[in-house]
Amino acid sequence: MSIRMSRRRIVGGLVLLTLAGGLAGAVALRASKHSDGGAPQATAPAALQFSATDLAYVESTALSRWLQVSGTLQPMRQAIVKAKVAGDLAEFTVREGEAVRAGQKIARIDSADLQSRLVDRIGAVESARAQLALAEKTRTMNVRLLNDKFISQNAFDSTESSFSVARGTLKSAEAQLQLAQNALRDAEVTAPLTGIVAKRHVQPGEKVAIEAPVVTIIDLKDLEVQAMVPALDVPELRVGMPVQLNVDGYGERRFQGRVERINPSTEPGTRAILVYVSLPNPDAALKSGMFSTGRIALSASAPAPTLPIAAVRSEAGQSFVWTVDGGKLTRRIVITGRRDDTNGRIEIKTALPAQVPVLAARFDNLKEGAPALVKAPTSSQNATRSKPAGAA
Repeated sequence: MSIRMSRRRIVGGLVLLTLAGGLAGAVALRASKHSDGGAPQATAPAALQFSATDLAYVESTALSRWLQVSGTLQPMRQAIVKAKVAGDLAEFTVREGEAVRAGQKIARIDSADLQSRLVDRIGAVESARAQLALAEKTRTMNVRLLNDKFISQNAFDSTESSFSVARGTLKSAEAQLQLAQNALRDAEVTAPLTGIVAKRHVQPGEKVAIEAPVVTIIDLKDLEVQAMVPALDVPELRVGMPVQLNVDGYGERRFQGRVERINPSTEPGTRAILVYVSLPNPDAALKSGMFSTGRIALSASAPAPTLPIAAVRSEAGQSFVWTVDGGKLTRRIVITGRRDDTNGRIEIKTALPAQVPVLAARFDNLKEGAPALVKAPTSSQNATRSKPAGAA
Protein backbone atom coordinates (compact mmCIF):
# COMPACT_ATOMS: atom_id res chain seq x y z
CA MET A 1 0.00 0.00 0.00
CA SER A 2 2.81 2.44 0.85
CA ILE A 3 4.65 1.47 -2.32
CA ARG A 4 1.62 2.35 -4.49
CA MET A 5 1.21 5.71 -2.82
CA SER A 6 4.86 6.58 -3.39
CA ARG A 7 4.57 5.76 -7.11
CA ARG A 8 1.57 8.04 -7.48
CA ARG A 9 3.45 10.87 -5.82
CA ILE A 10 6.42 10.39 -8.12
CA VAL A 11 4.25 10.43 -11.30
CA GLY A 12 2.36 13.49 -10.07
CA GLY A 13 5.60 15.28 -9.37
CA LEU A 14 6.92 14.57 -12.83
CA VAL A 15 3.74 15.94 -14.42
CA LEU A 16 3.96 19.11 -12.35
CA LEU A 17 7.60 19.59 -13.32
CA THR A 18 6.74 19.18 -17.03
CA LEU A 19 3.93 21.73 -16.87
CA ALA A 20 6.11 24.18 -15.01
CA GLY A 21 8.91 23.85 -17.57
CA GLY A 22 6.54 24.44 -20.53
CA LEU A 23 5.03 27.47 -18.85
CA ALA A 24 8.47 28.92 -18.18
CA GLY A 25 9.51 28.38 -21.82
CA ALA A 26 6.43 30.12 -23.13
CA VAL A 27 6.98 33.06 -20.83
CA ALA A 28 10.60 33.32 -21.91
CA LEU A 29 9.67 33.12 -25.65
CA ARG A 30 7.05 35.87 -25.28
CA ALA A 31 9.49 38.02 -23.38
CA SER A 32 12.12 37.61 -26.11
CA LYS A 33 9.56 38.59 -28.82
CA HIS A 34 8.59 41.71 -26.89
CA SER A 35 12.23 42.62 -26.46
CA ASP A 36 12.99 42.17 -30.22
CA GLY A 37 9.92 43.81 -31.97
CA GLY A 38 7.92 45.42 -29.30
CA ALA A 39 8.85 48.93 -30.40
CA PRO A 40 7.87 49.36 -34.10
CA GLN A 41 10.22 51.52 -36.09
CA ALA A 42 8.74 54.00 -38.67
CA THR A 43 10.04 53.51 -42.27
CA ALA A 44 9.71 56.23 -44.93
CA PRO A 45 7.79 55.20 -48.11
CA ALA A 46 9.97 54.61 -51.16
CA ALA A 47 9.96 57.43 -53.71
CA LEU A 48 8.43 56.74 -57.13
CA GLN A 49 10.93 57.10 -59.94
CA PHE A 50 9.95 58.22 -63.44
CA SER A 51 12.09 58.20 -66.55
CA ALA A 52 12.12 60.83 -69.26
CA THR A 53 9.88 58.67 -71.46
CA ASP A 54 7.18 58.75 -68.75
CA LEU A 55 7.03 62.54 -68.71
CA ALA A 56 5.75 65.30 -70.95
CA TYR A 57 5.89 69.08 -70.91
CA VAL A 58 3.51 71.82 -71.97
CA GLU A 59 4.37 72.81 -75.54
CA SER A 60 2.99 75.48 -77.85
CA THR A 61 1.59 73.58 -80.83
CA ALA A 62 -0.68 74.39 -83.78
CA LEU A 63 -3.63 72.00 -83.60
CA SER A 64 -5.06 70.35 -86.68
CA ARG A 65 -8.77 71.05 -87.06
CA TRP A 66 -11.36 68.79 -88.64
CA LEU A 67 -15.01 69.29 -89.49
CA GLN A 68 -17.02 66.12 -88.87
CA VAL A 69 -19.64 65.23 -91.48
CA SER A 70 -22.02 62.30 -91.91
CA GLY A 71 -24.72 61.23 -94.29
CA THR A 72 -26.17 58.51 -96.48
CA LEU A 73 -24.60 57.55 -99.79
CA GLN A 74 -26.79 58.39 -102.75
CA PRO A 75 -26.11 57.92 -106.47
CA MET A 76 -25.57 61.12 -108.39
CA ARG A 77 -27.41 59.64 -111.39
CA GLN A 78 -30.58 57.64 -110.94
CA ALA A 79 -33.94 57.36 -112.65
CA ILE A 80 -37.40 56.04 -111.87
CA VAL A 81 -38.68 54.83 -115.21
CA LYS A 82 -42.45 55.39 -115.52
CA ALA A 83 -45.01 54.01 -117.95
CA LYS A 84 -45.94 56.41 -120.73
CA VAL A 85 -48.97 54.36 -121.80
CA ALA A 86 -51.54 52.38 -119.87
CA GLY A 87 -51.96 48.64 -120.28
CA ASP A 88 -51.00 45.21 -119.03
CA LEU A 89 -47.28 44.60 -118.43
CA ALA A 90 -46.62 41.78 -120.89
CA GLU A 91 -42.87 41.29 -120.39
CA PHE A 92 -40.03 42.15 -118.01
CA THR A 93 -36.52 41.33 -119.25
CA VAL A 94 -34.43 42.41 -116.21
CA ARG A 95 -34.35 41.77 -112.49
CA GLU A 96 -32.94 43.60 -109.44
CA GLY A 97 -29.15 43.74 -109.40
CA GLU A 98 -28.72 43.30 -113.16
CA ALA A 99 -26.76 45.81 -115.22
CA VAL A 100 -28.48 47.61 -118.09
CA ARG A 101 -27.31 49.90 -120.88
CA ALA A 102 -28.83 53.17 -121.95
CA GLY A 103 -31.51 52.48 -124.56
CA GLN A 104 -31.83 48.79 -123.65
CA LYS A 105 -35.35 47.34 -123.70
CA ILE A 106 -36.30 46.33 -120.15
CA ALA A 107 -40.09 45.83 -120.28
CA ARG A 108 -43.03 45.74 -122.70
CA ILE A 109 -46.64 46.80 -122.23
CA ASP A 110 -49.34 44.96 -124.19
CA SER A 111 -49.83 46.96 -127.40
CA ALA A 112 -52.86 45.29 -129.08
CA ASP A 113 -55.08 48.32 -128.47
CA LEU A 114 -52.31 50.66 -129.53
CA GLN A 115 -51.83 48.82 -132.81
CA SER A 116 -55.57 49.03 -133.54
CA ARG A 117 -55.47 52.75 -132.83
CA LEU A 118 -52.50 53.12 -135.14
CA VAL A 119 -54.38 51.40 -138.00
CA ASP A 120 -57.34 53.71 -137.40
CA ARG A 121 -55.11 56.77 -137.56
CA ILE A 122 -53.48 55.54 -140.76
CA GLY A 123 -56.94 55.22 -142.35
CA ALA A 124 -57.86 58.71 -141.18
CA VAL A 125 -54.75 60.13 -142.81
CA GLU A 126 -55.44 58.38 -146.10
CA SER A 127 -59.04 59.66 -146.06
CA ALA A 128 -57.88 63.21 -145.34
CA ARG A 129 -55.37 63.05 -148.18
CA ALA A 130 -58.11 61.96 -150.59
CA GLN A 131 -60.36 64.80 -149.44
CA LEU A 132 -57.51 67.25 -149.89
CA ALA A 133 -56.76 65.95 -153.37
CA LEU A 134 -60.39 66.38 -154.40
CA ALA A 135 -60.55 69.87 -152.87
CA GLU A 136 -57.35 70.81 -154.69
CA LYS A 137 -58.74 69.70 -158.09
CA THR A 138 -61.96 71.64 -157.47
CA ARG A 139 -60.00 74.73 -156.53
CA THR A 140 -57.81 74.48 -159.65
CA MET A 141 -60.87 74.20 -161.90
CA ASN A 142 -62.66 77.08 -160.17
CA VAL A 143 -59.62 79.28 -160.61
CA ARG A 144 -60.02 78.90 -164.42
CA LEU A 145 -63.75 79.48 -164.25
CA LEU A 146 -63.23 82.61 -162.18
CA ASN A 147 -60.70 83.95 -164.65
CA ASP A 148 -63.17 83.32 -167.51
CA LYS A 149 -65.96 84.99 -165.56
CA PHE A 150 -68.07 81.81 -165.47
CA ILE A 151 -68.43 81.80 -161.64
CA SER A 152 -68.74 84.56 -159.12
CA GLN A 153 -66.16 85.51 -156.54
CA ASN A 154 -68.37 84.17 -153.76
CA ALA A 155 -68.50 80.73 -155.36
CA PHE A 156 -64.71 80.69 -155.66
CA ASP A 157 -64.30 81.75 -152.04
CA SER A 158 -66.42 78.79 -150.95
CA THR A 159 -64.20 76.45 -152.94
CA GLU A 160 -61.07 78.03 -151.43
CA SER A 161 -62.49 77.54 -147.93
CA SER A 162 -63.22 73.86 -148.58
CA PHE A 163 -59.64 73.41 -149.79
CA SER A 164 -58.24 75.01 -146.61
CA VAL A 165 -60.45 72.82 -144.42
CA ALA A 166 -59.29 69.68 -146.24
CA ARG A 167 -55.65 70.69 -145.82
CA GLY A 168 -56.15 71.30 -142.08
CA THR A 169 -57.96 67.98 -141.69
CA LEU A 170 -54.97 66.19 -143.23
CA LYS A 171 -52.53 67.89 -140.87
CA SER A 172 -54.68 66.94 -137.87
CA ALA A 173 -54.91 63.33 -139.05
CA GLU A 174 -51.12 63.19 -139.52
CA ALA A 175 -50.62 64.53 -135.99
CA GLN A 176 -52.96 61.89 -134.59
CA LEU A 177 -51.03 59.26 -136.53
CA GLN A 178 -47.76 60.50 -135.02
CA LEU A 179 -49.24 60.25 -131.52
CA ALA A 180 -50.37 56.68 -132.18
CA GLN A 181 -46.90 55.76 -133.43
CA ASN A 182 -45.31 57.33 -130.34
CA ALA A 183 -47.69 55.43 -128.04
CA LEU A 184 -46.84 52.17 -129.76
CA ARG A 185 -43.14 52.92 -129.39
CA ASP A 186 -43.63 53.89 -125.72
CA ALA A 187 -45.14 50.48 -125.08
CA GLU A 188 -41.53 49.25 -125.04
CA VAL A 189 -39.90 50.54 -121.84
CA THR A 190 -36.19 51.31 -122.29
CA ALA A 191 -33.43 52.25 -119.85
CA PRO A 192 -32.67 56.00 -119.88
CA LEU A 193 -29.15 55.50 -118.49
CA THR A 194 -26.49 52.89 -117.98
CA GLY A 195 -26.60 51.43 -114.48
CA ILE A 196 -28.03 48.71 -112.28
CA VAL A 197 -31.66 47.82 -111.66
CA ALA A 198 -32.41 48.73 -108.04
CA LYS A 199 -36.11 47.89 -107.86
CA ARG A 200 -38.97 46.56 -109.98
CA HIS A 201 -42.19 48.30 -108.99
CA VAL A 202 -44.54 46.01 -110.96
CA GLN A 203 -44.54 42.40 -112.08
CA PRO A 204 -45.48 40.83 -115.43
CA GLY A 205 -49.25 40.57 -115.82
CA GLU A 206 -50.06 43.60 -113.69
CA LYS A 207 -51.93 46.54 -115.17
CA VAL A 208 -50.05 49.82 -115.14
CA ALA A 209 -51.38 53.31 -115.52
CA ILE A 210 -49.80 56.27 -117.22
CA GLU A 211 -46.95 57.72 -115.10
CA ALA A 212 -46.92 54.64 -112.87
CA PRO A 213 -43.35 53.69 -111.78
CA VAL A 214 -42.05 50.58 -113.49
CA VAL A 215 -38.39 50.24 -112.48
CA THR A 216 -35.64 52.21 -110.68
CA ILE A 217 -32.16 52.32 -112.20
CA ILE A 218 -29.10 53.75 -110.43
CA ASP A 219 -25.55 54.45 -111.54
CA LEU A 220 -23.04 53.56 -108.81
CA LYS A 221 -19.95 54.99 -110.52
CA ASP A 222 -20.35 58.31 -108.70
CA LEU A 223 -21.95 58.64 -105.28
CA GLU A 224 -22.82 61.65 -103.19
CA VAL A 225 -23.15 62.42 -99.48
CA GLN A 226 -25.45 65.21 -98.35
CA ALA A 227 -24.01 66.42 -95.04
CA MET A 228 -25.50 69.01 -92.69
CA VAL A 229 -22.87 71.54 -91.64
CA PRO A 230 -23.29 74.33 -89.05
CA ALA A 231 -23.46 77.72 -90.69
CA LEU A 232 -20.53 78.92 -88.53
CA ASP A 233 -18.16 76.46 -90.25
CA VAL A 234 -19.29 77.13 -93.82
CA PRO A 235 -17.02 80.21 -94.38
CA GLU A 236 -13.99 77.92 -94.05
CA LEU A 237 -15.25 75.44 -96.65
CA ARG A 238 -14.32 75.60 -100.31
CA VAL A 239 -15.45 73.59 -103.31
CA GLY A 240 -12.81 70.97 -104.07
CA MET A 241 -11.63 70.43 -100.48
CA PRO A 242 -10.73 66.76 -99.82
CA VAL A 243 -12.93 64.69 -97.53
CA GLN A 244 -11.99 61.42 -95.78
CA LEU A 245 -14.94 59.08 -95.41
CA ASN A 246 -15.51 55.87 -93.47
CA VAL A 247 -18.41 53.69 -94.57
CA ASP A 248 -20.23 51.24 -92.30
CA GLY A 249 -19.18 47.70 -93.09
CA TYR A 250 -15.71 48.54 -94.42
CA GLY A 251 -13.86 48.79 -91.11
CA GLU A 252 -10.84 51.10 -91.18
CA ARG A 253 -10.86 51.48 -94.97
CA ARG A 254 -11.09 55.14 -95.91
CA PHE A 255 -12.55 56.57 -99.08
CA GLN A 256 -11.47 59.86 -100.59
CA GLY A 257 -14.12 62.36 -101.65
CA ARG A 258 -14.29 66.07 -102.31
CA VAL A 259 -16.64 68.95 -101.61
CA GLU A 260 -18.65 69.17 -104.84
CA ARG A 261 -21.26 71.82 -104.03
CA ILE A 262 -22.37 74.03 -101.13
CA ASN A 263 -26.03 74.94 -100.80
CA PRO A 264 -26.55 78.72 -100.85
CA SER A 265 -29.29 78.72 -98.18
CA THR A 266 -29.80 77.22 -94.73
CA GLU A 267 -32.26 74.47 -93.94
CA PRO A 268 -35.44 75.67 -92.17
CA GLY A 269 -35.45 74.90 -88.47
CA THR A 270 -31.86 73.67 -88.13
CA ARG A 271 -30.11 76.74 -89.60
CA ALA A 272 -27.55 74.31 -91.04
CA ILE A 273 -26.34 74.21 -94.63
CA LEU A 274 -26.20 71.19 -96.90
CA VAL A 275 -22.75 70.33 -98.26
CA TYR A 276 -22.60 67.85 -101.14
CA VAL A 277 -19.58 65.54 -101.07
CA SER A 278 -18.86 63.56 -104.23
CA LEU A 279 -17.32 60.10 -103.91
CA PRO A 280 -15.94 58.18 -106.92
CA ASN A 281 -16.93 54.51 -106.90
CA PRO A 282 -15.45 52.97 -110.06
CA ASP A 283 -15.52 49.39 -108.74
CA ALA A 284 -19.11 49.75 -107.44
CA ALA A 285 -17.93 48.49 -104.03
CA LEU A 286 -20.12 51.02 -102.22
CA LYS A 287 -23.89 50.73 -102.43
CA SER A 288 -26.66 53.28 -102.33
CA GLY A 289 -28.11 53.88 -98.86
CA MET A 290 -24.95 53.02 -96.87
CA PHE A 291 -24.19 55.34 -93.96
CA SER A 292 -20.87 57.17 -93.93
CA THR A 293 -18.99 59.41 -91.55
CA GLY A 294 -16.07 61.61 -92.47
CA ARG A 295 -14.11 64.73 -91.79
CA ILE A 296 -12.91 67.73 -93.72
CA ALA A 297 -9.46 69.16 -92.94
CA LEU A 298 -9.65 72.84 -92.02
CA SER A 299 -6.78 75.28 -91.65
CA ALA A 300 -4.62 74.71 -88.56
CA SER A 301 -5.30 76.81 -85.48
CA ALA A 302 -2.91 79.32 -83.96
CA PRO A 303 -0.27 77.75 -81.66
CA ALA A 304 -1.67 76.99 -78.19
CA PRO A 305 -0.36 75.27 -75.00
CA THR A 306 -0.87 71.53 -75.45
CA LEU A 307 -0.13 68.19 -73.80
CA PRO A 308 -0.38 64.62 -75.04
CA ILE A 309 -3.95 63.36 -74.84
CA ALA A 310 -2.80 60.41 -72.72
CA ALA A 311 -1.50 62.80 -70.04
CA VAL A 312 -4.97 64.15 -69.26
CA ARG A 313 -7.23 62.06 -67.01
CA SER A 314 -10.91 62.51 -66.32
CA GLU A 315 -12.80 61.69 -63.15
CA ALA A 316 -16.24 62.80 -62.01
CA GLY A 317 -16.48 65.22 -64.90
CA GLN A 318 -13.17 66.91 -64.09
CA SER A 319 -9.96 66.78 -66.12
CA PHE A 320 -6.66 66.66 -64.29
CA VAL A 321 -2.96 65.85 -64.72
CA TRP A 322 -0.28 64.46 -62.41
CA THR A 323 2.85 66.59 -62.10
CA VAL A 324 6.17 66.05 -60.32
CA ASP A 325 6.67 69.27 -58.40
CA GLY A 326 9.19 69.71 -55.59
CA GLY A 327 9.86 65.97 -55.33
CA LYS A 328 6.19 65.13 -54.82
CA LEU A 329 3.24 64.09 -56.92
CA THR A 330 0.72 66.88 -57.40
CA ARG A 331 -2.78 66.49 -58.85
CA ARG A 332 -3.70 69.58 -60.86
CA ILE A 333 -7.19 70.34 -62.21
CA VAL A 334 -7.00 71.59 -65.80
CA ILE A 335 -9.44 72.98 -68.35
CA THR A 336 -9.06 71.44 -71.78
CA GLY A 337 -9.90 72.85 -75.20
CA ARG A 338 -9.64 71.46 -78.71
CA ARG A 339 -8.34 67.97 -79.46
CA ASP A 340 -6.02 66.99 -82.27
CA ASP A 341 -6.51 63.26 -82.58
CA THR A 342 -4.21 63.09 -85.59
CA ASN A 343 -1.17 64.26 -83.61
CA GLY A 344 -2.42 63.09 -80.21
CA ARG A 345 -2.41 66.55 -78.58
CA ILE A 346 -5.00 68.45 -76.55
CA GLU A 347 -5.19 72.14 -75.72
CA ILE A 348 -4.63 73.08 -72.05
CA LYS A 349 -6.33 76.35 -71.11
CA THR A 350 -5.15 76.23 -67.48
CA ALA A 351 -1.77 77.87 -66.94
CA LEU A 352 0.91 75.24 -66.26
CA PRO A 353 4.63 76.02 -65.95
CA ALA A 354 6.41 74.78 -69.07
CA GLN A 355 9.30 73.35 -67.01
CA VAL A 356 7.11 71.23 -64.70
CA PRO A 357 7.10 67.59 -65.82
CA VAL A 358 3.70 65.95 -66.35
CA LEU A 359 3.11 62.21 -66.27
CA ALA A 360 2.45 61.28 -69.89
CA ALA A 361 1.71 57.60 -69.22
CA ARG A 362 -1.09 56.19 -67.10
CA PHE A 363 -0.15 54.87 -63.67
CA ASP A 364 -2.43 53.26 -61.12
CA ASN A 365 -2.75 53.94 -57.37
CA LEU A 366 -1.11 57.35 -57.43
CA LYS A 367 -1.53 59.45 -54.28
CA GLU A 368 -1.38 63.18 -53.76
CA GLY A 369 1.89 64.20 -52.08
CA ALA A 370 3.65 60.87 -52.62
CA PRO A 371 7.43 61.30 -53.03
CA ALA A 372 8.51 61.17 -56.66
CA LEU A 373 11.83 61.51 -58.45
CA VAL A 374 12.76 62.06 -62.07
CA LYS A 375 15.59 59.91 -63.30
CA ALA A 376 18.39 61.77 -64.97
CA PRO A 377 18.28 61.04 -68.71
CA THR A 378 21.14 59.19 -70.32
CA SER A 379 23.31 60.76 -73.00
CA SER A 380 21.31 59.06 -75.77
CA GLN A 381 18.05 60.35 -74.32
CA ASN A 382 19.49 63.85 -74.10
CA ALA A 383 20.39 63.70 -77.77
CA THR A 384 16.93 62.60 -78.91
CA ARG A 385 14.71 64.44 -76.45
CA SER A 386 13.48 67.82 -77.60
CA LYS A 387 13.75 70.72 -75.22
CA PRO A 388 10.35 71.77 -73.75
CA ALA A 389 8.97 75.06 -75.00
CA GLY A 390 9.81 77.80 -72.51
CA ALA A 391 12.22 75.68 -70.47
CA ALA A 392 15.43 77.33 -69.32
